Amino acid sequence: MRAQDDAGATVATGVAAGLDPAVSVAGIRCAHPVWTASGCCNYGRELAALFPLRELGAICVKGTSVEPWTGNPGPRVAETAAGLLNAIGLQNPGVDHLLSVELPWLTAEGATVVVNVVGRTIEEYVAVVERLGTAPTGAVAGIELNISCPNVREGGLQFGADARAAAEVTAAVRAATRLPLVVKLSPNVSDVAAFAAAVEAAGADAVSLINTLLGMAIDPTRRRPVLGNTTGGLSGPAVKPVALRMVWEVSRAVSIPVVGVGGIASGLDAAEFLLAGARAVQVGTAIFADPWSPLRIRDELLGWMREQGIRRVSEVVGAARPR
Repeated sequence: MRAQDDAGATVATGVAAGLDPAVSVAGIRCAHPVWTASGCCNYGRELAALFPLRELGAICVKGTSVEPWTGNPGPRVAETAAGLLNAIGLQNPGVDHLLSVELPWLTAEGATVVVNVVGRTIEEYVAVVERLGTAPTGAVAGIELNISCPNVREGGLQFGADARAAAEVTAAVRAATRLPLVVKLSPNVSDVAAFAAAVEAAGADAVSLINTLLGMAIDPTRRRPVLGNTTGGLSGPAVKPVALRMVWEVSRAVSIPVVGVGGIASGLDAAEFLLAGARAVQVGTAIFADPWSPLRIRDELLGWMREQGIRRVSEVVGAARPR
C-alpha cells in the first residue's frame, strides 16, 4: 500500500508498521536494505522525477574515475532471453564533475550516497578516493571499489581476477580513506570466497557481489557480434542463481558484511539473498523495466517480513544457513 505525503513524496504505509527495517553495512546507515546498483540509474536524476531519493536504502552512483571516460564503441547494450548484456565501458564524467555537480544535488535530495570507484591503475583508484575525501562530511556515505567490471581492458577485471592484486588495490585505497569501504567482486573467477577473504584481510569493511557475468550475443544475419566490444556483462534474472550461490559461499567465508547483487526483481528475491547471508541488496537491471522497482521490492520485502512475524532485518540475515 502506498500513499502521498504533503510534499508529494511516495511513502510506504501500513507495510512497515511494527517493523524495524534499518540496517548498517560497515558503518553505512540505511533506512532499509534495498539499494540501487551502480550504473543502473546514473546519478539518480531520472528516478528523482518519480520518487524522493531519500526513500532508497542507498544509491550507488555510476563508476567514477579520475578523468572522464568515453566508454566503449556501440552498440553497447543487447537484450537476452532472461537478462541484459552491456558493454558500456564505465563511461563517466569524472570525479570532479561528481563533486561539483552531482554530489551537492544528491545531498540536497537527502540521498544516502555510495560512490562506485574505478581506475586503470592502483594510483588512479587512490586518486579518486583522495578527491572524495574533500567532499563535505556526510555527503559520501561509503565507497564501493569496483575491481570487477568485465568491460574494460585495464584496471577493473585485471584486479578482480587476481586475488593478490585485489588485495593490493584494496589495501592502497584503505590507507587513503576512513570512509566505509565495500569491495565489489567478480563472478568470473573459480573461487570467489578466496577473493573475499583476501580483500577482507587487506582492509575491506564489506564486499558486494556479484558484478556481471561475461557473455556475448551474435547477430546471425550480420554474422557478427551484437556488441561493439564483442563481449559484455550479463545481468538480470539469468544470473540470480549464480549470484545467490556466491553470496552463500562468501558469507560463510568472511566476517564482514555482504551486499547481494544479481537478478533481484521482487521482495522474495531480496529475501533469498538476505537468508543466504547478505545484509543488504542492490537492484540493477530491474530498474530499466520498472523504475519504481527499488521501492516496490522494499515494500514487498517488508510485507514478507510482517507475514513471517519478523521484526528486524538482522533476524533474516543468514537464517537459511545451517547453525
